[in-house]
Amino acid sequence: MAKYHTFTLFSDFEEAFGALADIRVHKIPGISIDDVTLQSPIEHPEIEEVLGDRPVHVQKFTFFGAVFGVTFGFLFLAAAEASFLAQPQGGKPIIPLPSNIVLMYEMLIFFGVWTTVFAFIFLAGLVRKRGPIYSEQVNVDQIAVIIDVDEKNLDALKKLFTKHKALEFREEKLS
Repeated sequence: MAKYHTFTLFSDFEEAFGALADIRVHKIPGISIDDVTLQSPIEHPEIEEVLGDRPVHVQKFTFFGAVFGVTFGFLFLAAAEASFLAQPQGGKPIIPLPSNIVLMYEMLIFFGVWTTVFAFIFLAGLVRKRGPIYSEQVNVDQIAVIIDVDEKNLDALKKLFTKHKALEFREEKLS
């Protein structure tokens, strides 16, 4: 069965939220609220109430970046200290941990911050190519609802969006 990428424009949030509320109560079988992507020129706090909680993975990248920073910091410092003319001098350790802890902490922060920045950029879709269907009106004053839907549910989705006064409905067959 063919899948379609649909792109629907609304003039205000009330109509878009009404359509999303109907999708939420499963008026169209086979489409859930998790399949919906909403694009808007401005932020609305009530979007989370309509779309529900979405998973956030940035903190996982931050954690692994911090763990990598501590590990890399210790191994880098230990390798540099141990290979630099390792000559024990009067009971001093070759790899002194108290002074390395500060540098390991700094590497933890360094890698944690950079992985957070890169994770945000990639997970927010800032480096993603524009979708197959796009309208510049989304950047000005309209709201777009994007859904990938099966061919059998396409007509029901069109009727639902028409009922909620959609300005424009576009579809493109995915390969």
